[in-house]
Amino acid sequence: MLKTLRNAWGIVDLRKKILFTLFIILIYRLGNAVPVPYVDTALLESYFNTVNNTILGLWNTMSGGSFSMATIFALSIQPYINSSIIIQLLTIAIPALERLQKEGGEEGRKKLASITRYTTVGIGLVMGIAYYTLMKNQGMLTADGEGVWAAIVIIMTFMAGSALIMWMGEQITEFGVGNGISVILFASIVARFPTSVGQMFTNVGNGSLAWWALILLLLGALVIIVLIVLVNDAERRIPVQYSKRVVGRKLYGGQSTHLPMKVNMSGVMPIIFAQTIASLPATVCAFVPSWQDSWVMEHMFNTNTVFYVVLYFLLIIAFSYFYSTIQFDPVEIANNLKKNGGFIPGFRAGKPTSEYIRKVLNKITLLGALYLGLVAAVPMLIGCFSDAPALSGISLGGTSIIIVVGVALETVRAVEGQMLMRNYKGFLD
Repeated sequence: MLKTLRNAWGIVDLRKKILFTLFIILIYRLGNAVPVPYVDTALLESYFNTVNNTILGLWNTMSGGSFSMATIFALSIQPYINSSIIIQLLTIAIPALERLQKEGGEEGRKKLASITRYTTVGIGLVMGIAYYTLMKNQGMLTADGEGVWAAIVIIMTFMAGSALIMWMGEQITEFGVGNGISVILFASIVARFPTSVGQMFTNVGNGSLAWWALILLLLGALVIIVLIVLVNDAERRIPVQYSKRVVGRKLYGGQSTHLPMKVNMSGVMPIIFAQTIASLPATVCAFVPSWQDSWVMEHMFNTNTVFYVVLYFLLIIAFSYFYSTIQFDPVEIANNLKKNGGFIPGFRAGKPTSEYIRKVLNKITLLGALYLGLVAAVPMLIGCFSDAPALSGISLGGTSIIIVVGVALETVRAVEGQMLMRNYKGFLD
């Protein structure tokens, strides 16, 4: 990874892209330090110390700590992710959107992106109202923050912050390196790592955490990182044979190749989607104060409960299948093979080929989904059955590590791809 980045730094175009990406991340981190007006940040921080293992704690982790400080970027990428989920689901349910996605070409993709942007602004407005209502009900506003004008300023600031993050993510995707939204999420989570690690050593020093428990936690994190790297590179290769064709005086085809199918085809997106959907009840409860301490929220949608872990695990599996279906269409692949004179040995071209590819895809997706679910859910289960205050953040550890490592590998692959396009000699040697 370091060698790839060093080689990329030697290319002027890639160096500009890397510097642009770092510049956007810097702006994002600066925005995370600017609180909105009319909020008592001391009371807000004290409140979040008591809800570290709830959905709000998970949101705070995904936002890099800005959610607990009510900064202008407090909503982080949550509105955009929610919007993306809604639009992708609607492209399956609404034929017009499905045609726009599959047959609209570049213009269709631009229209869908525009719809996603407007939906992001709308969801940012709803989440901004929910967060303001939460702070107002908990008495975390200053004396001059009770009026209508203060409510408008706070809500509009949250909404504008979410729209600006969406724009910055798109700028990274277009002019920087990697997927912009994933890079911003990566920066948010990594920003909290030094504080978390430092807190662990502090807990060892004051005796609230045994030294052997710290070693086990670090070893567990290392094992998870190794597993993520291995699975991200794992793939199932389906052999493909191309028949010989004579076009004019030239002979084409006749070679053997393979169709690669990655075990973790959907990357970290199922985890992001799953935690977004699982957090919807907490968003709804922000509008109704009496529901926040209800039995349902306390025993079902708290991240420290077995029910939430099981729900989270099942959502990850469901979104893994959903995302792989969007990315990989067996019928389309089979038709393309048939048009180009290719076939899978032992299977006739057309429907038998597509059915075989679909069967392999289902098996591969199941393995990838189980891997994502276990890595994300096992640390949460440990947090469920542990009463030690020093382990309060472990329920979020697996999710954070898998997102960070997955995004890092995805970004490095994007850099390598751009280096290959430029035929960089130092990389090809």
